[in-house]
Amino acid sequence: MAKIGLTKARNIWWNLPPARLIERTLLSGEGKLTSSGALAIDTGRFTGRSPLDRFIVDDEVTRDEVWWGDINQPIDRDKADVLHRDLMAYLDGKGLYVRDAFIGAKETERRAVRVMTEKAWSNLFAYNMFLRPADDEIGGFQPDWHVICAPGFKANPEVHGTRQSNFAMLDFTHRRVLIGGTGYTGEIKKGMFSAMNFLLPTESGVLPMHCSANEGEDGRTAIFFGLSGTGKTTLSSDPCRKLIGDDEHGWGRDGVFNFEGGCYAKTIDLDPQREPEIFSAIQHGALLENIGFAADGVTPDFADATTTQNTRVSYPLHHIQGAKSSGEGGHPDHIFFLTCDAFGVLPPLAKLDAPTAMYHFISGYTAKVAGTEDGIDEPKAVFSACFGAPFLPLHPGRYADMLGQRMAAHGATVWLVNTGWTGGQHGVGERMRLKDTRALLAAVLNGSMDSQEFRRCERFGWEVPLAAPDVDAALLDPRNTWDDVVAFDDKADALSALFNTNFEQFADGVSAEVRAAAPRAGVTVG
Repeated sequence: MAKIGLTKARNIWWNLPPARLIERTLLSGEGKLTSSGALAIDTGRFTGRSPLDRFIVDDEVTRDEVWWGDINQPIDRDKADVLHRDLMAYLDGKGLYVRDAFIGAKETERRAVRVMTEKAWSNLFAYNMFLRPADDEIGGFQPDWHVICAPGFKANPEVHGTRQSNFAMLDFTHRRVLIGGTGYTGEIKKGMFSAMNFLLPTESGVLPMHCSANEGEDGRTAIFFGLSGTGKTTLSSDPCRKLIGDDEHGWGRDGVFNFEGGCYAKTIDLDPQREPEIFSAIQHGALLENIGFAADGVTPDFADATTTQNTRVSYPLHHIQGAKSSGEGGHPDHIFFLTCDAFGVLPPLAKLDAPTAMYHFISGYTAKVAGTEDGIDEPKAVFSACFGAPFLPLHPGRYADMLGQRMAAHGATVWLVNTGWTGGQHGVGERMRLKDTRALLAAVLNGSMDSQEFRRCERFGWEVPLAAPDVDAALLDPRNTWDDVVAFDDKADALSALFNTNFEQFADGVSAEVRAAAPRAGVTVG
Protein backbone atom coordinates (compact mmCIF):
# COMPACT_ATOMS: atom_id res chain seq x y z
CA MET A 1 0.00 0.00 0.00
CA ALA A 2 2.99 2.33 0.26
CA LYS A 3 2.67 3.18 -3.43
CA ILE A 4 -0.43 5.25 -2.78
CA GLY A 5 0.34 6.49 0.69
CA LEU A 6 -1.54 4.30 3.17
CA THR A 7 0.52 3.38 6.23
CA LYS A 8 -1.88 2.62 9.08
CA ALA A 9 -4.91 1.02 7.44
CA ARG A 10 -5.95 -2.10 9.35
CA ASN A 11 -9.20 -3.30 7.77
CA ILE A 12 -8.72 -3.67 4.06
CA TRP A 13 -11.20 -5.87 2.22
CA TRP A 14 -9.90 -7.07 -1.13
CA ASN A 15 -12.17 -7.99 -4.04
CA LEU A 16 -15.18 -8.94 -1.94
CA PRO A 17 -17.99 -10.61 -3.93
CA PRO A 18 -21.30 -8.75 -4.33
CA ALA A 19 -23.05 -10.71 -1.57
CA ARG A 20 -20.42 -9.65 0.99
CA LEU A 21 -20.55 -6.01 -0.12
CA ILE A 22 -24.34 -6.04 0.12
CA GLU A 23 -24.14 -7.61 3.57
CA ARG A 24 -21.71 -4.98 4.82
CA THR A 25 -23.89 -2.19 3.41
CA LEU A 26 -26.94 -3.55 5.18
CA LEU A 27 -25.06 -4.01 8.46
CA SER A 28 -23.89 -0.39 8.31
CA GLY A 29 -27.49 0.79 7.84
CA GLU A 30 -26.62 2.43 4.53
CA GLY A 31 -28.97 0.46 2.26
CA LYS A 32 -31.96 -1.82 2.00
CA LEU A 33 -32.85 -4.87 -0.06
CA THR A 34 -35.70 -4.33 -2.48
CA SER A 35 -38.41 -6.77 -3.49
CA SER A 36 -36.36 -7.80 -6.55
CA GLY A 37 -33.26 -8.55 -4.47
CA ALA A 38 -31.40 -5.45 -5.65
CA LEU A 39 -29.66 -3.20 -3.12
CA ALA A 40 -30.96 0.38 -2.82
CA ILE A 41 -28.87 3.20 -1.39
CA ASP A 42 -28.91 7.00 -1.16
CA THR A 43 -25.85 8.81 -2.44
CA GLY A 44 -26.39 11.80 -0.16
CA ARG A 45 -26.25 15.45 -1.16
CA PHE A 46 -25.05 14.69 -4.69
CA THR A 47 -27.37 12.65 -6.91
CA GLY A 48 -25.46 13.42 -10.10
CA ARG A 49 -22.07 14.54 -11.30
CA SER A 50 -20.80 17.99 -10.38
CA PRO A 51 -19.10 19.24 -13.60
CA LEU A 52 -17.90 22.47 -12.03
CA ASP A 53 -15.88 20.45 -9.50
CA ARG A 54 -13.92 18.31 -11.95
CA PHE A 55 -10.23 19.12 -12.33
CA ILE A 56 -7.23 17.96 -14.33
CA VAL A 57 -3.72 18.45 -12.99
CA ASP A 58 -1.86 20.99 -15.13
CA ASP A 59 1.61 19.54 -15.71
CA GLU A 60 4.03 18.46 -18.42
CA VAL A 61 1.77 15.62 -19.58
CA THR A 62 -1.39 17.69 -20.00
CA ARG A 63 -0.36 21.30 -20.51
CA ASP A 64 -0.14 21.29 -24.30
CA GLU A 65 -2.69 18.54 -24.97
CA VAL A 66 -5.77 19.32 -22.88
CA TRP A 67 -8.44 21.71 -24.19
CA TRP A 68 -8.55 23.90 -21.09
CA GLY A 69 -11.70 25.81 -20.16
CA ASP A 70 -14.89 25.51 -18.13
CA ILE A 71 -15.02 21.76 -18.70
CA ASN A 72 -11.34 20.94 -18.27
CA GLN A 73 -10.36 23.09 -15.32
CA PRO A 74 -6.68 23.09 -14.32
CA ILE A 75 -5.40 22.50 -10.82
CA ASP A 76 -1.81 23.20 -9.82
CA ARG A 77 0.57 20.30 -9.30
CA ASP A 78 1.39 21.43 -5.75
CA LYS A 79 -2.30 21.75 -4.78
CA ALA A 80 -3.05 18.34 -6.27
CA ASP A 81 -0.28 16.70 -4.30
CA VAL A 82 -1.52 18.24 -1.05
CA LEU A 83 -5.05 17.08 -1.84
CA HIS A 84 -3.79 13.54 -2.41
CA ARG A 85 -1.75 13.60 0.79
CA ASP A 86 -4.68 14.80 2.89
CA LEU A 87 -7.11 12.36 1.30
CA MET A 88 -4.81 9.44 2.09
CA ALA A 89 -4.33 10.73 5.65
CA TYR A 90 -8.12 10.76 6.03
CA LEU A 91 -8.32 7.13 4.91
CA ASP A 92 -5.45 5.93 7.09
CA GLY A 93 -6.77 3.79 9.92
CA LYS A 94 -10.23 3.45 8.33
CA GLY A 95 -11.78 0.40 6.74
CA LEU A 96 -11.18 0.33 3.01
CA TYR A 97 -12.64 -1.69 0.15
CA VAL A 98 -10.26 -2.46 -2.69
CA ARG A 99 -11.18 -3.85 -6.11
CA ASP A 100 -8.90 -4.86 -8.94
CA ALA A 101 -10.48 -4.50 -12.36
CA PHE A 102 -9.95 -3.56 -15.98
CA ILE A 103 -11.31 -0.91 -18.29
CA GLY A 104 -11.37 -1.84 -21.97
CA ALA A 105 -12.47 -5.24 -23.33
CA LYS A 106 -9.79 -5.16 -26.03
CA GLU A 107 -6.81 -6.73 -24.28
CA THR A 108 -4.23 -4.63 -26.14
CA GLU A 109 -6.00 -1.41 -25.13
CA ARG A 110 -7.26 -2.16 -21.64
CA ARG A 111 -5.95 -0.51 -18.48
CA ALA A 112 -5.66 -2.22 -15.09
CA VAL A 113 -7.47 -0.20 -12.41
CA ARG A 114 -7.36 -0.52 -8.64
CA VAL A 115 -10.50 1.06 -7.13
CA MET A 116 -10.29 1.96 -3.43
CA THR A 117 -13.52 3.05 -1.75
CA GLU A 118 -14.61 4.19 1.66
CA LYS A 119 -18.08 2.67 1.17
CA ALA A 120 -18.97 -0.95 0.48
CA TRP A 121 -21.71 0.11 -1.95
CA SER A 122 -19.26 2.23 -3.94
CA ASN A 123 -17.18 -0.94 -4.34
CA LEU A 124 -20.27 -2.86 -5.49
CA PHE A 125 -20.72 -0.20 -8.17
CA ALA A 126 -17.11 -0.75 -9.24
CA TYR A 127 -17.71 -4.51 -9.38
CA ASN A 128 -20.74 -3.96 -11.61
CA MET A 129 -19.26 -1.37 -13.93
CA PHE A 130 -15.62 -2.34 -14.52
CA LEU A 131 -14.45 -5.48 -16.23
CA ARG A 132 -13.93 -8.30 -13.76
CA PRO A 133 -10.58 -10.13 -13.96
CA ALA A 134 -10.44 -13.89 -14.28
CA ASP A 135 -9.21 -15.76 -11.20
CA ASP A 136 -5.75 -16.25 -12.71
CA GLU A 137 -5.46 -12.50 -13.35
CA ILE A 138 -5.94 -11.47 -9.72
CA GLY A 139 -2.67 -12.89 -8.45
CA GLY A 140 0.12 -10.43 -9.10
CA PHE A 141 -2.31 -7.77 -10.35
CA GLN A 142 -0.40 -4.58 -11.21
CA PRO A 143 -2.60 -1.49 -11.53
CA ASP A 144 -1.96 1.09 -14.23
CA TRP A 145 -4.35 3.52 -12.52
CA HIS A 146 -5.82 4.08 -9.06
CA VAL A 147 -9.31 5.40 -8.35
CA ILE A 148 -9.73 6.56 -4.76
CA CYS A 149 -13.26 7.47 -3.64
CA ALA A 150 -14.00 8.87 -0.17
CA PRO A 151 -17.43 10.56 0.13
CA GLY A 152 -16.66 11.51 3.73
CA PHE A 153 -13.56 13.54 2.91
CA LYS A 154 -14.18 17.27 2.46
CA ALA A 155 -11.68 19.39 0.58
CA ASN A 156 -10.63 22.83 1.80
CA PRO A 157 -10.74 25.14 -1.25
CA GLU A 158 -8.08 27.49 0.15
CA VAL A 159 -5.67 24.64 0.80
CA HIS A 160 -6.53 22.26 -2.04
CA GLY A 161 -7.44 24.61 -4.90
CA THR A 162 -10.95 23.21 -5.34
CA ARG A 163 -14.16 25.22 -5.75
CA GLN A 164 -15.89 23.68 -2.75
CA SER A 165 -15.66 20.59 -0.56
CA ASN A 166 -16.45 18.01 -3.27
CA PHE A 167 -14.17 17.22 -6.20
CA ALA A 168 -13.16 14.76 -8.89
CA MET A 169 -9.54 15.15 -9.97
CA LEU A 170 -7.57 13.46 -12.75
CA ASP A 171 -3.80 13.22 -12.45
CA PHE A 172 -2.22 11.85 -15.64
CA THR A 173 1.34 11.94 -14.31
CA HIS A 174 0.59 9.77 -11.27
CA ARG A 175 -2.26 8.05 -13.09
CA ARG A 176 -4.91 8.39 -10.42
CA VAL A 177 -8.45 9.68 -10.02
CA LEU A 178 -9.32 11.25 -6.67
CA ILE A 179 -12.98 11.65 -5.66
CA GLY A 180 -14.12 13.21 -2.42
CA GLY A 181 -17.10 14.91 -0.80
CA THR A 182 -19.64 13.16 -3.04
CA GLY A 183 -21.23 9.72 -2.89
CA TYR A 184 -22.55 9.79 -6.45
CA THR A 185 -21.13 6.60 -7.90
CA GLY A 186 -21.12 7.85 -11.48
CA GLU A 187 -18.03 9.91 -10.67
CA ILE A 188 -16.08 6.63 -10.39
CA LYS A 189 -16.85 5.37 -13.88
CA LYS A 190 -16.74 8.78 -15.53
CA GLY A 191 -13.37 9.53 -13.96
CA MET A 192 -11.81 6.57 -15.74
CA PHE A 193 -13.81 7.26 -18.90
CA SER A 194 -12.30 10.75 -18.97
CA ALA A 195 -8.86 9.21 -18.52
CA MET A 196 -9.43 6.85 -21.45
CA ASN A 197 -10.63 9.76 -23.58
CA PHE A 198 -7.15 11.24 -23.16
CA LEU A 199 -5.05 8.09 -23.22
CA LEU A 200 -6.50 6.24 -26.21
CA PRO A 201 -6.25 9.02 -28.82
CA THR A 202 -2.81 10.20 -27.69
CA GLU A 203 -1.21 6.81 -26.99
CA SER A 204 -3.03 4.32 -29.24
CA GLY A 205 -4.88 6.23 -31.96
CA VAL A 206 -8.17 4.71 -30.77
CA LEU A 207 -11.37 6.79 -30.87
CA PRO A 208 -13.12 6.75 -27.46
CA MET A 209 -16.88 7.21 -27.68
CA HIS A 210 -19.74 7.98 -25.30
CA CYS A 211 -22.11 5.56 -26.98
CA SER A 212 -23.87 2.23 -26.72
CA ALA A 213 -23.31 -0.61 -29.19
CA ASN A 214 -25.03 -3.80 -30.25
CA GLU A 215 -24.73 -6.54 -32.85
CA GLY A 216 -27.27 -8.25 -35.09
CA GLU A 217 -27.56 -11.92 -35.92
CA ASP A 218 -25.62 -11.16 -39.09
CA GLY A 219 -22.67 -9.99 -36.98
CA ARG A 220 -23.04 -6.36 -38.06
CA THR A 221 -22.42 -3.70 -35.42
CA ALA A 222 -24.35 -0.49 -34.75
CA ILE A 223 -23.47 2.28 -32.32
CA PHE A 224 -25.75 4.79 -30.63
CA PHE A 225 -24.66 8.23 -29.42
CA GLY A 226 -27.00 10.23 -27.22
CA LEU A 227 -27.22 12.30 -24.06
CA SER A 228 -29.23 11.30 -21.01
CA GLY A 229 -32.92 10.87 -21.77
CA THR A 230 -32.57 10.27 -25.51
CA GLY A 231 -33.06 6.49 -25.30
CA LYS A 232 -29.48 5.29 -25.72
CA THR A 233 -29.73 2.47 -23.19
CA THR A 234 -33.31 1.57 -24.11
CA LEU A 235 -32.75 1.39 -27.87
CA SER A 236 -29.48 -0.51 -27.68
CA SER A 237 -30.98 -3.10 -25.30
CA ASP A 238 -32.85 -4.76 -28.16
CA PRO A 239 -33.99 -8.37 -27.62
CA CYS A 240 -33.28 -9.09 -31.29
CA ARG A 241 -29.65 -7.95 -31.03
CA LYS A 242 -26.71 -8.69 -28.74
CA LEU A 243 -25.75 -5.83 -26.45
CA ILE A 244 -22.02 -5.05 -26.60
CA GLY A 245 -22.27 -2.21 -24.09
CA ASP A 246 -24.52 0.69 -23.15
CA ASP A 247 -22.27 3.71 -22.57
CA GLU A 248 -18.51 3.71 -23.26
CA HIS A 249 -16.63 2.22 -26.22
CA GLY A 250 -13.47 2.50 -28.25
CA TRP A 251 -13.17 2.21 -32.04
CA GLY A 252 -9.81 0.77 -33.02
CA ARG A 253 -8.18 -1.12 -35.87
CA ASP A 254 -10.30 -4.25 -35.41
CA GLY A 255 -13.63 -2.62 -34.60
CA VAL A 256 -15.55 -1.53 -31.53
CA PHE A 257 -14.90 -2.65 -27.95
CA ASN A 258 -16.70 -1.94 -24.68
CA PHE A 259 -14.84 -0.18 -21.87
CA GLU A 260 -17.13 -1.55 -19.17
CA GLY A 261 -18.42 -4.73 -17.59
CA GLY A 262 -21.88 -3.41 -16.79
CA CYS A 263 -24.63 -0.90 -17.43
CA TYR A 264 -25.64 2.27 -15.60
CA ALA A 265 -29.23 3.07 -16.57
CA LYS A 266 -31.67 5.76 -15.57
CA THR A 267 -34.73 4.33 -13.83
CA ILE A 268 -37.10 7.29 -13.67
CA ASP A 269 -40.49 6.09 -14.96
CA LEU A 270 -39.01 2.70 -15.82
CA ASP A 271 -41.76 0.56 -17.35
CA PRO A 272 -41.43 -3.25 -17.60
CA GLN A 273 -43.51 -3.24 -20.78
CA ARG A 274 -41.48 -0.60 -22.57
CA GLU A 275 -38.04 -1.56 -21.23
CA PRO A 276 -38.24 -5.22 -20.16
CA GLU A 277 -34.50 -5.88 -20.49
CA ILE A 278 -33.53 -3.13 -18.04
CA PHE A 279 -36.38 -3.98 -15.67
CA SER A 280 -35.37 -7.65 -15.58
CA ALA A 281 -31.74 -6.73 -14.93
CA ILE A 282 -32.68 -5.18 -11.56
CA GLN A 283 -32.05 -8.32 -9.53
CA HIS A 284 -29.67 -9.44 -6.79
CA GLY A 285 -26.34 -7.69 -7.32
CA ALA A 286 -27.83 -4.62 -8.97
CA LEU A 287 -27.39 -1.29 -7.16
CA LEU A 288 -30.29 1.19 -7.17
CA GLU A 289 -29.60 4.82 -6.34
CA ASN A 290 -31.91 7.45 -4.84
CA ILE A 291 -35.20 5.75 -5.79
CA GLY A 292 -38.54 5.99 -4.03
CA PHE A 293 -40.61 3.11 -2.67
CA ALA A 294 -44.18 1.91 -2.64
CA ALA A 295 -46.10 1.81 0.62
CA ASP A 296 -44.57 -1.55 1.60
CA GLY A 297 -41.14 0.10 1.80
CA VAL A 298 -39.36 -2.52 -0.32
CA THR A 299 -40.96 -2.32 -3.78
CA PRO A 300 -39.30 0.34 -5.93
CA ASP A 301 -41.51 3.16 -7.16
CA PHE A 302 -39.74 4.19 -10.35
CA ALA A 303 -42.11 7.11 -10.89
CA ASP A 304 -40.99 8.72 -7.64
CA ALA A 305 -38.68 11.67 -8.37
CA THR A 306 -38.78 13.07 -4.85
CA THR A 307 -35.02 12.79 -4.41
CA THR A 308 -33.99 13.33 -8.02
CA GLN A 309 -34.97 12.82 -11.65
CA ASN A 310 -31.60 11.11 -12.02
CA THR A 311 -32.48 7.84 -10.30
CA ARG A 312 -30.10 5.12 -11.45
CA VAL A 313 -29.27 1.43 -11.43
CA SER A 314 -25.97 -0.32 -12.10
CA TYR A 315 -25.76 -4.02 -12.92
CA PRO A 316 -23.28 -6.41 -14.56
CA LEU A 317 -23.65 -6.86 -18.30
CA HIS A 318 -24.58 -10.52 -17.84
CA HIS A 319 -27.85 -9.38 -16.25
CA ILE A 320 -28.94 -8.52 -19.81
CA GLN A 321 -30.06 -11.70 -21.54
CA GLY A 322 -28.10 -12.27 -24.74
CA ALA A 323 -25.43 -9.64 -24.03
CA LYS A 324 -22.16 -10.29 -25.85
CA SER A 325 -19.72 -11.48 -23.22
CA SER A 326 -16.58 -10.61 -25.20
CA GLY A 327 -17.50 -6.91 -25.25
CA GLU A 328 -16.17 -6.62 -28.81
CA GLY A 329 -17.78 -6.07 -32.20
CA GLY A 330 -16.80 -5.28 -35.75
CA HIS A 331 -16.56 -1.91 -37.47
CA PRO A 332 -20.05 -0.35 -37.32
CA ASP A 333 -22.14 -0.20 -40.48
CA HIS A 334 -24.54 2.31 -38.94
CA ILE A 335 -24.05 5.13 -36.44
CA PHE A 336 -27.08 6.70 -34.78
CA PHE A 337 -27.13 10.18 -33.22
CA LEU A 338 -30.07 10.13 -30.78
CA THR A 339 -31.65 13.41 -29.80
CA CYS A 340 -34.75 14.26 -27.80
CA ASP A 341 -35.87 17.40 -29.62
CA ALA A 342 -38.40 19.10 -27.36
CA PHE A 343 -38.89 21.88 -29.96
CA GLY A 344 -40.55 19.37 -32.29
CA VAL A 345 -38.76 20.43 -35.49
CA LEU A 346 -36.32 17.58 -36.15
CA PRO A 347 -37.38 14.51 -38.17
CA PRO A 348 -37.70 11.07 -36.60
CA LEU A 349 -35.02 9.84 -39.02
CA ALA A 350 -32.48 11.55 -41.29
CA LYS A 351 -29.32 10.46 -43.11
CA LEU A 352 -26.18 12.61 -42.75
CA ASP A 353 -23.19 13.00 -45.06
CA ALA A 354 -19.71 13.16 -43.52
CA PRO A 355 -19.35 16.95 -42.96
CA THR A 356 -22.89 17.20 -41.59
CA ALA A 357 -22.28 14.21 -39.34
CA MET A 358 -19.10 15.76 -37.97
CA TYR A 359 -20.88 19.08 -37.38
CA HIS A 360 -23.68 17.42 -35.44
CA PHE A 361 -21.27 15.12 -33.62
CA ILE A 362 -19.40 18.14 -32.30
CA SER A 363 -22.71 19.87 -31.49
CA GLY A 364 -24.17 16.92 -29.53
CA TYR A 365 -27.69 18.33 -29.36
CA THR A 366 -30.69 17.37 -27.26
CA ALA A 367 -33.22 19.39 -25.24
CA LYS A 368 -34.56 19.52 -21.71
CA VAL A 369 -38.27 19.92 -21.16
CA ALA A 370 -40.24 22.01 -18.73
CA GLY A 371 -40.42 20.61 -15.22
CA THR A 372 -37.25 18.53 -15.25
CA GLU A 373 -35.20 21.21 -13.51
CA ASP A 374 -35.93 24.30 -11.46
CA GLY A 375 -36.26 27.36 -13.67
CA ILE A 376 -37.02 25.50 -16.91
CA ASP A 377 -40.49 26.62 -18.01
CA GLU A 378 -40.16 25.82 -21.72
CA PRO A 379 -37.90 23.59 -23.85
CA LYS A 380 -34.21 24.37 -23.50
CA ALA A 381 -31.52 23.38 -26.01
CA VAL A 382 -28.60 21.41 -24.58
CA PHE A 383 -25.34 20.95 -26.48
CA SER A 384 -22.67 18.54 -25.29
CA ALA A 385 -19.75 18.15 -27.69
CA CYS A 386 -19.39 14.62 -29.11
CA PHE A 387 -22.34 13.66 -26.90
CA GLY A 388 -20.01 13.64 -23.90
CA ALA A 389 -18.41 17.06 -23.36
CA PRO A 390 -17.81 16.67 -19.59
CA PHE A 391 -15.52 13.71 -20.25
CA LEU A 392 -13.41 15.02 -23.16
CA PRO A 393 -9.95 16.32 -22.23
CA LEU A 394 -9.04 17.07 -25.88
CA HIS A 395 -10.55 19.55 -28.34
CA PRO A 396 -13.81 18.07 -29.73
CA GLY A 397 -12.52 18.61 -33.26
CA ARG A 398 -9.90 15.91 -32.66
CA TYR A 399 -12.54 13.32 -31.82
CA ALA A 400 -14.68 14.44 -34.78
CA ASP A 401 -11.72 14.08 -37.16
CA MET A 402 -11.16 10.55 -35.89
CA LEU A 403 -14.84 9.74 -36.40
CA GLY A 404 -14.75 11.11 -39.96
CA GLN A 405 -11.66 9.08 -40.78
CA ARG A 406 -13.30 5.88 -39.56
CA MET A 407 -16.56 6.60 -41.39
CA ALA A 408 -14.61 6.98 -44.63
CA ALA A 409 -12.40 3.95 -44.05
CA HIS A 410 -15.22 1.55 -43.17
CA GLY A 411 -18.22 2.97 -45.05
CA ALA A 412 -20.35 3.66 -41.99
CA THR A 413 -23.62 5.55 -42.50
CA VAL A 414 -24.68 8.16 -39.93
CA TRP A 415 -28.32 8.72 -39.02
CA LEU A 416 -30.04 11.29 -36.82
CA VAL A 417 -32.91 9.84 -34.77
CA ASN A 418 -35.28 12.19 -32.95
CA THR A 419 -36.90 10.48 -29.97
CA GLY A 420 -38.50 13.76 -28.85
CA TRP A 421 -41.55 15.64 -30.01
CA THR A 422 -43.51 15.91 -33.25
CA GLY A 423 -46.46 18.07 -34.28
CA GLY A 424 -45.35 20.92 -32.03
CA GLN A 425 -42.98 21.55 -29.17
CA HIS A 426 -43.28 19.96 -25.74
CA GLY A 427 -46.68 20.87 -24.29
CA VAL A 428 -48.28 21.14 -27.74
CA GLY A 429 -47.12 18.19 -29.82
CA GLU A 430 -46.72 14.54 -28.94
CA ARG A 431 -43.70 12.44 -27.98
CA MET A 432 -42.42 10.10 -30.67
CA ARG A 433 -43.75 6.62 -30.02
CA LEU A 434 -41.10 4.08 -29.06
CA LYS A 435 -42.81 1.70 -31.48
CA ASP A 436 -42.13 4.06 -34.40
CA THR A 437 -38.53 4.71 -33.36
CA ARG A 438 -37.85 0.99 -33.09
CA ALA A 439 -39.43 0.41 -36.52
CA LEU A 440 -37.19 3.07 -38.10
CA LEU A 441 -34.08 1.61 -36.50
CA ALA A 442 -35.07 -1.87 -37.65
CA ALA A 443 -35.60 -0.60 -41.20
CA VAL A 444 -32.11 0.89 -41.24
CA LEU A 445 -30.47 -2.17 -39.73
CA ASN A 446 -32.22 -4.73 -41.96
CA GLY A 447 -31.48 -2.74 -45.12
CA SER A 448 -35.08 -1.70 -45.88
CA MET A 449 -34.12 1.99 -45.99
CA ASP A 450 -31.65 1.32 -48.79
CA SER A 451 -34.49 1.22 -51.33
CA GLN A 452 -36.35 4.30 -50.05
CA GLU A 453 -36.30 7.75 -51.63
CA PHE A 454 -34.95 10.70 -49.65
CA ARG A 455 -35.48 14.46 -49.82
CA ARG A 456 -32.74 16.90 -48.88
CA CYS A 457 -33.52 19.22 -45.98
CA GLU A 458 -31.87 22.49 -46.99
CA ARG A 459 -32.16 23.97 -43.52
CA PHE A 460 -30.19 21.25 -41.71
CA GLY A 461 -28.36 19.62 -44.62
CA TRP A 462 -29.52 16.04 -44.12
CA GLU A 463 -31.65 13.62 -46.15
CA VAL A 464 -35.17 12.77 -44.91
CA PRO A 465 -36.92 9.58 -46.12
CA LEU A 466 -40.23 9.90 -47.95
CA ALA A 467 -41.41 6.54 -46.62
CA ALA A 468 -40.39 3.82 -44.19
CA PRO A 469 -41.78 0.36 -43.39
CA ASP A 470 -44.39 0.21 -40.62
CA VAL A 471 -44.29 3.98 -40.01
CA ASP A 472 -46.87 6.55 -41.15
CA ALA A 473 -45.17 8.56 -43.93
CA ALA A 474 -46.81 11.75 -42.63
CA LEU A 475 -44.63 11.50 -39.52
CA LEU A 476 -41.37 11.63 -41.47
CA ASP A 477 -41.57 15.31 -42.51
CA PRO A 478 -41.74 17.30 -39.26
CA ARG A 479 -43.00 20.47 -40.99
CA ASN A 480 -46.09 18.66 -42.20
CA THR A 481 -46.94 17.48 -38.68
CA TRP A 482 -47.50 21.06 -37.47
CA ASP A 483 -50.86 22.79 -37.89
CA ASP A 484 -49.06 26.12 -38.38
CA VAL A 485 -46.11 25.82 -40.80
CA VAL A 486 -45.11 29.44 -40.20
CA ALA A 487 -44.74 28.67 -36.50
CA PHE A 488 -42.69 25.60 -37.46
CA ASP A 489 -40.33 27.68 -39.62
CA ASP A 490 -39.88 30.23 -36.85
CA LYS A 491 -39.06 27.52 -34.32
CA ALA A 492 -36.73 25.73 -36.74
CA ASP A 493 -34.89 28.99 -37.50
CA ALA A 494 -34.54 29.67 -33.79
CA LEU A 495 -33.03 26.22 -33.24
CA SER A 496 -30.69 26.72 -36.22
CA ALA A 497 -29.44 29.95 -34.64
CA LEU A 498 -28.79 28.12 -31.36
CA PHE A 499 -26.73 25.51 -33.22
CA ASN A 500 -24.62 28.16 -34.90
CA THR A 501 -24.07 30.18 -31.75
CA ASN A 502 -22.96 27.08 -29.87
CA PHE A 503 -20.60 26.01 -32.66
CA GLU A 504 -18.63 29.26 -32.62
CA GLN A 505 -16.48 27.97 -29.75
CA PHE A 506 -15.27 25.03 -31.88
CA ALA A 507 -14.88 26.75 -35.26
CA ASP A 508 -11.12 27.32 -35.03
CA GLY A 509 -10.48 23.62 -34.48
CA VAL A 510 -12.43 22.17 -37.43
CA SER A 511 -12.18 22.22 -41.22
CA ALA A 512 -13.95 24.69 -43.51
CA GLU A 513 -16.02 21.79 -44.87
CA VAL A 514 -17.42 21.04 -41.41
CA ARG A 515 -18.08 24.72 -40.70
CA ALA A 516 -20.00 24.92 -43.99
CA ALA A 517 -22.36 22.17 -42.77
CA ALA A 518 -23.96 24.56 -40.27
CA PRO A 519 -27.78 24.84 -40.39
CA ARG A 520 -29.22 27.65 -42.49
CA ALA A 521 -31.99 29.87 -41.14
CA GLY A 522 -34.68 31.31 -43.41
CA VAL A 523 -35.09 28.12 -45.47
CA THR A 524 -38.67 26.91 -45.67
CA VAL A 525 -37.89 23.41 -46.98
CA GLY A 526 -37.35 21.02 -44.07
